[in-house]
Amino acid sequence: MASCDYCGSSILFGGVKEGNRRFCNDRCHAAGALLEVSQHIPDASVQQVVWEVHQGACPKCGGRGPVDVHTSYRVWSALIMTQWSSQPQVSCRGCGVKAQLGNTAFSAVLGWWGFPWGLILTPVQVGRNLWAIATPPDASRPSAKLDKHVRLNLAAQIVEQNQAQAAQAQPITP
Repeated sequence: MASCDYCGSSILFGGVKEGNRRFCNDRCHAAGALLEVSQHIPDASVQQVVWEVHQGACPKCGGRGPVDVHTSYRVWSALIMTQWSSQPQVSCRGCGVKAQLGNTAFSAVLGWWGFPWGLILTPVQVGRNLWAIATPPDASRPSAKLDKHVRLNLAAQIVEQNQAQAAQAQPITP
């Protein structure tokens, strides 16, 4: 099964291909341009920021770290429609578990009501949440997901700065 090169979600059907990269939807495809920019950022710069984020305060609750990427999984269904998603968040373990438990309850109540995908995906998403709770990221070092998240955020800042500089450089014409 293929996975999105931007967000890491599994791609069951379709998706968008560009060269040797594959994206789950148009939004990820558009954001995929950041992947190219992110590959040109020096590793030493990225690692410094990754460690600062990892050892810093939780952006959700303000509590102590370590901070990492915790993904929760959700599904809801209504008759013939089923929607499922992965929701990564940068947070401490406590906030990550809270999101995973919340999405487990959400999925257990609202996931079953679609045929056939609701019946199939509800136990999958509930199981993924329980697995994520049981196997958290290693607290002693940042995960590859956190590295990717920081790298993409740095790339977005670079693109934003370049766009702002380009806008300032253009003369205003009447």
